[in-house]
Amino acid sequence: MLNIKKQINRLYTSSILGQLSLSGAWVAILAARGFSLAQIGFAETVFHIVSLLFEIPSGVIADVFGRKKTLVISCLMRLIGNMVMVFSNSFALVCVSFVFQALNYNFSSGSGDALAYDSLKSVNQQQKFDRYASNQLVIYRACEGASMLAAGLSLMLGYKIAYLASAGFALAQLVPLMGLTEVYLGGRKTETHVWHEIAECFKKSFLFLKEARKAMLLMFANSLVGAMDILLLFFLQAKLPMAGIPKWLLGFALLFMQIGGMLGAKLILRAKNVSYRIVFAVSAATILGGILMEHSGLYAVMALGGFLAALADDAMQVKNNTILQEMFPSEQRATLISIESFTFSVIMIVLSPLAGMFFEWW
Repeated sequence: MLNIKKQINRLYTSSILGQLSLSGAWVAILAARGFSLAQIGFAETVFHIVSLLFEIPSGVIADVFGRKKTLVISCLMRLIGNMVMVFSNSFALVCVSFVFQALNYNFSSGSGDALAYDSLKSVNQQQKFDRYASNQLVIYRACEGASMLAAGLSLMLGYKIAYLASAGFALAQLVPLMGLTEVYLGGRKTETHVWHEIAECFKKSFLFLKEARKAMLLMFANSLVGAMDILLLFFLQAKLPMAGIPKWLLGFALLFMQIGGMLGAKLILRAKNVSYRIVFAVSAATILGGILMEHSGLYAVMALGGFLAALADDAMQVKNNTILQEMFPSEQRATLISIESFTFSVIMIVLSPLAGMFFEWW
């Protein structure tokens, strides 16, 4: 019988090692190497293009061949991407590294949550998934905050050591991943008809979404609210210094905003009986309030706005993810999660330039 405690703890450990990095401030690192903002923007575009192309196929591969295998592939992509960056002596190799980092993101998104939910369901503990989702968001926010604080250290050590350290975290991540147990609630896939299985997974996923319009609305709502929060936090990195925040305080202000997300992910567990509509309305209103606070020109108020926006976003994500996991069929779970990630990427591509003009104008 599956040891669910070990399975979930290995997923947590993998997430921590997967998020820890000395290369999180990659924009600053590339700028310090002498690359222009135009080149940095192009590299990010390469990342998003690859992500869009491989997001849904990676989910299908996870459902057909196994979620554990795709998590291991994701880790290997991260390792390769970091090592390419260590030896990069041209902008072309930087872009190649971004391709592998995008594949790392694609193969990991959806696979971990799908394996966690099916693992819990296999031992009749699926009602604990909201706690798992909450803890994963806490891990993400904590590691993101640590990465922000380590930005200065990364620049001091140099990009080669920063990316070598990140490669070391990727190697360490392989240990808990190899200890995971694959779970097949929908039955083990046969390898004799691979293309048939892939085609069927695509077909059944889109048929499900065609019928389950509520799931589509939930995906869109979560992606839209999440994009608003991420864009706000992104632009605050640039606008807080413009508002006069001391340099030594910037990292702590960014960490403070990440703590808001951690708090929201935990608070929502105490509001399980609150309807989704109320959670959505309060979250959207709070994030809009955070955007208005960003335009106050007072760095303390701006940071508080980012804190509240992160709190609302993560609270809604936990609520949303729990509802969606209960709706998704096990056989297409990773694929459907990948479709949600695809939706988020499309919204980000549309909103990013509009938000940039809005924040610059106002």
